[in-house]
This record gives sequence, structure tokens and C-alpha cells, in this order.
Amino acid sequence: AGGGATAGIEAREGRGEGREMEGSMRIATKAASRARGVAGKAASRAVPRGLGLHASTRARKVTVCSSKVGRNAGTKRERSPVARKAVMDRTTATEEDNVASVSEGEEIIVPPAGYSGLEGKALRKVTKYPTKREVLAALPQECWKKDTFKSMCYGVFSASLTVALGLFAYAFIPLKLAYLPVWALYAAVNGTVATGAWVVAHECGHDAFSDNKKLQDAVGYVLHSALLVPYFSWQRSHAVHHSRTNHMEEGETHVPFTIDSVKGKANYVLKEKLGKGLWKVVNLFIHLVVGWPAYLLTGATGGSKYGVTNHFIPTKPFSDLLFPTKFLKDRVWLSDVGVATTVAALIYWGVKAKSFLPVAAVYMGPYLVTNFWLVLYTWLQHTDVDVPHFTDKDWDWVKGTFMTIDRPYPKVIDFLHHRIGTTHVAHHVAHQIPHYNARKATDALKKAFPDLYLYDPTPITKAMLRVGEKCVAVKPFPTDTGDKYLFVSDRRDVE
Repeated sequence: AGGGATAGIEAREGRGEGREMEGSMRIATKAASRARGVAGKAASRAVPRGLGLHASTRARKVTVCSSKVGRNAGTKRERSPVARKAVMDRTTATEEDNVASVSEGEEIIVPPAGYSGLEGKALRKVTKYPTKREVLAALPQECWKKDTFKSMCYGVFSASLTVALGLFAYAFIPLKLAYLPVWALYAAVNGTVATGAWVVAHECGHDAFSDNKKLQDAVGYVLHSALLVPYFSWQRSHAVHHSRTNHMEEGETHVPFTIDSVKGKANYVLKEKLGKGLWKVVNLFIHLVVGWPAYLLTGATGGSKYGVTNHFIPTKPFSDLLFPTKFLKDRVWLSDVGVATTVAALIYWGVKAKSFLPVAAVYMGPYLVTNFWLVLYTWLQHTDVDVPHFTDKDWDWVKGTFMTIDRPYPKVIDFLHHRIGTTHVAHHVAHQIPHYNARKATDALKKAFPDLYLYDPTPITKAMLRVGEKCVAVKPFPTDTGDKYLFVSDRRDVE
């Protein structure tokens, strides 16, 4: 108890014979009660709100951990939280080597990298998940209704505002080194606005824009091509991401490295050499700046099942497992036409202007910011220190889908990005629902499945810095409900 550990108890009735035995029992019971009181106080200090382990007079088993549990666990270097099973009689305390188990709603395991604002909610025991049919049935029917006119209005708003800001900058901001801070501000603003157009195209790819399929694909194709996104290629890979959320082998985008893999080991070596501060900066740069083009060109952070993929070339020398059919391959080539057209237009502009500086300032700056946003969304909505991943034997659609996290994006950002970050759980449950109906769908899910719905109130910048520092690689932790792959910030903690 003094070390911050919590202890589970298993009570069983004992029978005494004679006054001497009864007296011994009374003395032992008082001692055990005092021990439980001390352990209970330690547990109430150590365990996050809502995750306390509850003692009972009947026999039951709970997980105990040897390192301190708390919302700030992991902020200092600690040794690994090693689970063990303790069985305590009313009269004596003994430990057994049986497999640990916990009761419904209790925390299965302490995350070695610490806690997020979820406070371990994703690690609570759920004996029986609802079926996919039951989850979808909880959504109001009106949520599925698409309004083509309304969808077009959102698309026109985002696209026209992006173009208007670009024209204004081109006309009024001088292309001089002294105005570099102004151009940086412009890139941040217009890249953020352009992300709204990206999200509209994203809805087209999800069949959430309109019942008119040709119009829907035309809008998505034009908007994504203008942002150098291969529309149909991404549509396919993103559908895989939705169908295999938080799956260690078959997931797509931000599938974590394992602690014993070559890339996982390389991450730890780099972090140890750079130190926590510099590692955080490098890791965020790799993900948020390099990550998107690396994913399109090599399938970086994609599932191991698909090999080294390329969103522009669906054949050798790249793996074709992500685009296995002729139909899918043909759509990749069609996507290339749209992106190539945009690249050709940018080259023509640079040649005509006799300088590629205007292209870099007006287009490339906002383009990088847009990429930053789309990677940040995908990363933070499925990744944190206490959100597990699963292998095939422990994964199913409902479990994986409810590992999605809603987060508190600023209101202006949320408006410009059509609420993609604050209603992401509903989006993963039913991606055909238009964004303007997603709030109602979110409220329905929160009401129907309060124990499964995940919302982390941590401010976005703080969450980003935590994930960038601590989500290095994952290790499987066996529990009585299957393996949970959790992030390990310092590999020495599990040695």
C-alpha cells in the first residue's frame, strides 16, 4: 500500500472451533480490516476517477499493479506496471500465481506510458460488446439523409474561400524576404481553410455527399486532385482504414510499430539519443510534415498485410495487395490523371511567371498546412497512451471502431473543418452520414453506449505533444479479455 499498489481481495468464510480459535479469528479480522483500509486509501489516491477497484465480501479477483496509477503516471520514469493476482482471506493475506482477472467496468491493465484525458476508459473490461447491427440501430434514421444542395453549399464555401484568400495574397503580399512572416501567416490561415475543402472531398469518397453518385465523385475528384490527393486511390485505402480501425496487421494509416520490430527499436534508439524534448519535435515533424507524402508513396504506417504500397502505381515494383482487382487498379490510374493535371498547371504557372516563388508562396505553403491538419486528425482520433490496438484474434469491428476518440477542437477550426474532429466516433460508426447530421448521431451514440463512447477533453496542443513524445511503439499485454497492444514510452520500463 505504501508503494502505491492496489490489492484485490478474495473473501471466503472460515469456521472456528472453541473460544481460543474465535478469539484468534477476531484479532486476525481486525488486522485484515486495517490492511484493507490502508490499501483502499492508497488506491483512492492512485487510481484515476471512475476506475477504482471495489472490494466485496464475496470471492472475486482483480488486477493489481506494482507502479503508481494516476492521470499523471508516466510523467516520471517508472518501472513497468507488472500485473499480478492477490488473494486475501478475511484472516490472512497470501498471493497466488493464477491469471489475473477483473470485473465488468474495471480497468484491465495500467498503461505503461501513462494516462490521457480518457483516464483509462478504453481499458475498462467489457464482457459483451453490442453487435454492429445494434450499434447502427441506435442512430436516428434522419441522420442518414443527404441533402445535395446543402452539401454543395459547404463545398462551394470552402473552395471559394480558399481561392479568394490565394488571389488576395498573390495580389497584395509582396514576394520579398521581408514579408516571409506574412506569407507564413497566410499559409497557416489558407491551409486551415483549404482543409475544409479536403473534408468535403473526403465526404464524397465516403458516399456521404449526395445520392447522385456521379456528381458526388465529380466533386470529390476535382477537390482532391486540386490538393494533389489521388481521389479514388485514397478512397480505397481510407475504406480499409475504416473497416479495420486499430487493427495491428490489417489497419491502414498510423498502425504503430511493435517494440521488438526494427522500426520500433530504431524509434527508441533515436529517442534515447535525442532526449525527450528533441525526440518530440522530430517525431511530430516526421508525422505531420513528411507523413502524408510518405504514406501516399510508400504506404508508411500502413498495415503489414499490404506490404509497400503506392497510391499512384498499383503494380510492381510496389505491392498490389491494397489494390488487388483490375477495377481498383484502373481507378488508381484515373486518380493519377487528376493529380498530374494539377501538377502540370502549377508548372505552367511557374514557367509563365518565370519563377516558382509564387507557386511556393501561394500554393505550397497552404498545401503543407492542409497536410498537417489531415494527418493530425487521423493520428489523434485513434492514438493515445491508453488506447489499445488489437491483433486479428482479438479484434472485431465494434471493438475497433469504438477505439476512435472525439476531441475538443476550437470552435472556429471545428466550423471550417465541418466538425470532422468533434464527431469522429459517429463518422467511424457510419461514414455515410453527412457531417451536418453527425452531431445528432454523436449524441445518440453517447446516450446508447456511454461506456464505449470515447471523448478526451485534453486541449489539442497538449494531446498532440503527449502523443508525439510517448507513443513510440507498442507491446502486447495479455489480459483475460485478450491481448491489448499499448504504447511504451521508455522501453526500459518493460525490461
